[in-house]
Amino acid sequence: MKTDTIAAIATALSDSGIGIIRISGTKAVEVADKIYRSKTGKKHLSDMKSHTIHYGFIVDNDNSVIDEVMVSVMRAPKSYTAEDTVEINCHGGILMMRKILETVLKNGARMAEPGEFTKRAFLNGRMDLSEAEAVMDLIHAKNEVSLKSSLKQLKGSVSEKIKDLRAKIIYEIAFIESALDDPEHISLDDYPRRLSKIIEEMLLEINKLLLSADNGKILKEGINTVIVGKPNAGKSSFLNRLAGEEKAIVTDIAGTTRDILEEQINLNGITLNLIDTAGIRSTEDKVEKIGVEKAKKFANDADLIIYVVDSSVPLDENDREIMKLIGKKKSMVLLNKSDLEAVVSEEEIYGYFFENLQKGAESGEESFCEYAIYKQEPLTIIKTSTKEENGLEEFEKAVKEMFFKGEISLDNEVFITNIRHKELLENTKESLLEVKKSLENNMPEDFYSIDLMNAYTSLGNIIGEEVSDDLMDEIFSKFCMGK
Repeated sequence: MKTDTIAAIATALSDSGIGIIRISGTKAVEVADKIYRSKTGKKHLSDMKSHTIHYGFIVDNDNSVIDEVMVSVMRAPKSYTAEDTVEINCHGGILMMRKILETVLKNGARMAEPGEFTKRAFLNGRMDLSEAEAVMDLIHAKNEVSLKSSLKQLKGSVSEKIKDLRAKIIYEIAFIESALDDPEHISLDDYPRRLSKIIEEMLLEINKLLLSADNGKILKEGINTVIVGKPNAGKSSFLNRLAGEEKAIVTDIAGTTRDILEEQINLNGITLNLIDTAGIRSTEDKVEKIGVEKAKKFANDADLIIYVVDSSVPLDENDREIMKLIGKKKSMVLLNKSDLEAVVSEEEIYGYFFENLQKGAESGEESFCEYAIYKQEPLTIIKTSTKEENGLEEFEKAVKEMFFKGEISLDNEVFITNIRHKELLENTKESLLEVKKSLENNMPEDFYSIDLMNAYTSLGNIIGEEVSDDLMDEIFSKFCMGK
């Protein structure tokens, strides 16, 4: 483990009111003392108590004043890194921050690697690996719900669950090993039945965490949402209403949107990564045809498809093609332009969908067969008018119901938001299922120990108990420089 003194700019490298240069390591206070001058010139940071802040100046090697600053001193182990830490609060210009950092580096510190402050916090036992990863999630949170989830993980919501599961597993491993070493005093009679019950309980907990992973991904990254429909159905108008401003060009001319328009929208705690696509229809226009193909590709990769229908215009073969495109995807239909006389009803939409399902099943078309198998809930249809802004509230409720079964609550729930954690939980589940199989086949007890230890190791990788140096370097390399 590196114990030298490191430094970096901890705030955004941009023009701002205040910038912070962070120094951490055994010589952090010593390095800062070389370039800090108090107002009287008599006070030294090395004489100051921990968790105090001091007014003064930063000077260069010629003793010329660089900036007027506030300097905070935090001594080990009560600091972010659990090392001596000094933070120089200076004026926030890019040139100023770089000049002070250069002066710090000239006086005994080295440039910190990306994420090295948090890496040191982990290595010094200040936080476990899942909590360290939550720091990065916190920085990149896209909405309030994601922010709260990251804060819960930073406070140990995930690690507490993992540690509890590991404690149960290691107890069983120790019991088996002790019984095998001392069969005269420790009996394994009826143990398979007892262990089987424990394994079932742990599998329930693991499955619950894995089920939270899809919602956790959505909380962290947002719902990838693609708006599809025929030209001039009101797709771009709907995007503009959600965004609260004119993001897309809206005209009465069909085919105005020919390329992809992307916008990120916060829908009361849920982030929608919205993509407005070209209207889907048969066309000979080469440029429009490219846009239609792009629309189909994005729809194929979407978490949610919003199918906008102009309810004042009869359905046609283009609508049938769009319904075919939706397949087994989570989707909802917006019967738009409800302020005009409607010629398309909800019943007709249902009829079109399920007529296509039947035809698709008969012809063996995969997308329709899959839709028939996977689509459990009834099709969500909402009447909207982007002109009069009707239906937006119903749309929001439908999205929450579709992805979170109503309101999102973080009070007692733990969401798995990290793909690495999900993969390790899946490995844990596989190992526990192997134990279950050994129990069912009346295998010797040492078989249980092997798979239980594999489960224990997989869970340990989540919180960093079993993590390799290479993996640790890869995780922290994704952090920003000053964190």
